[in-house]
Amino acid sequence: MKVFRSPGRHGYAVEASPFLPRRFACAASQFYGLTGCGSLLVLDDSDSGVTLFRSWEWSDGLFDVTWSETNEHVLVAGGGDGSLQLWDTANHSAPLRVTREHTQEVYSVDWSQTRGENLIVSGSWDQTLKVWDPTLSRSLTTLRGHEGVVYSSVWSPHIPACFASASGDGTLRVWDVKAAACRLVIAAHHAEVLSCDWCKYDQNIVATGSVDCSVCVWDLRNVRQPVARLRAHNYAIRRVKFSPFGSTLLASCSYDFTVRFWDYSQNQQPLLDTLEHHTEFVCGLDFSLHVPNQVTHTHTYTHTHTHT
Repeated sequence: MKVFRSPGRHGYAVEASPFLPRRFACAASQFYGLTGCGSLLVLDDSDSGVTLFRSWEWSDGLFDVTWSETNEHVLVAGGGDGSLQLWDTANHSAPLRVTREHTQEVYSVDWSQTRGENLIVSGSWDQTLKVWDPTLSRSLTTLRGHEGVVYSSVWSPHIPACFASASGDGTLRVWDVKAAACRLVIAAHHAEVLSCDWCKYDQNIVATGSVDCSVCVWDLRNVRQPVARLRAHNYAIRRVKFSPFGSTLLASCSYDFTVRFWDYSQNQQPLLDTLEHHTEFVCGLDFSLHVPNQVTHTHTYTHTHTHT
């Protein structure tokens, strides 16, 4: 396990580069995101440890980050001031573009992965979702329907112009961008849903993580009950991520200071492993797309751990 620390910053999201096997980005804030500034860090994992490649400061907290799927140097971050910023690792000083259409915190950003598509989705505490072109010049559409804060918005890796969102209203929703409409509403939990993610191998499988301490795995063809309900966390689940190397493998991180690994196909004992070396809330989590079983996670004191 390798550790990178950034004093005075609390990590909220981490994402592995889709291009460079040992590079990842971390979105962070001062004072637990309640006040103060934010930082966007680009980090490199080497044999000797995790090192800082590039960093930028922002005037408000940063809560999520996503890499471009077409340009290895470009990434987008979402801020507490309602902004999205387009950053380039070749530019040391300022973002390429800043847009402020959301009226409250941007808590989720994601770059589409389907072939021939190059779109960004953002989810905000203003209860809206917005879809953008890669220049962030202006939003292409605004989608409304959630009755609570939007915590998570993730593109389907299989279906063009389709993404899922999770909200404080307890629902998981599936959206059709071409029709500018919500196609499916799932009452996923009896509590706020803080995260969702699509299975990389099956277009019908989506996972949700909730304040009720459970991870639910859903088959979108039959949503009367989850395929699996995974319980072991003691506090709210901050993020869930499916593995890119196993169709039924996923990870979750929580305010209980742990990261847990699951195989939801194992009905009797789905919990595979638990990492308990954190000393604060674990907020960010991502799998490497290049190195099997390598996971990066960030929490609100020590920024990033890389674990294989």
